[in-house]
Amino acid sequence: MAADTAAPDPVTNDTWPVGTAVRLRQRPSYLKTADPLPMLRPADLVGVEEVGQVVEQRALGQIAVRFRRGTYLLEGRQCEAVPS
Repeated sequence: MAADTAAPDPVTNDTWPVGTAVRLRQRPSYLKTADPLPMLRPADLVGVEEVGQVVEQRALGQIAVRFRRGTYLLEGRQCEAVPS
């Protein structure tokens, strides 16, 4: 049996494993930092084609994703897995 590498299904609220490579489905209107005191940042800090890595899972289907220019909180449905 092959390892399960399929992307989580946002409809069934599956979680993204830490370490999964992801990219944005589309650019959000803003980004929220994953800092202890979150701040809103402009969305152009992360390109749609940029690949990030899931570093943490949060409540309510949110994930913290590390990109080249920071770590941001995103909803799981905003991301798609990058094939390895």
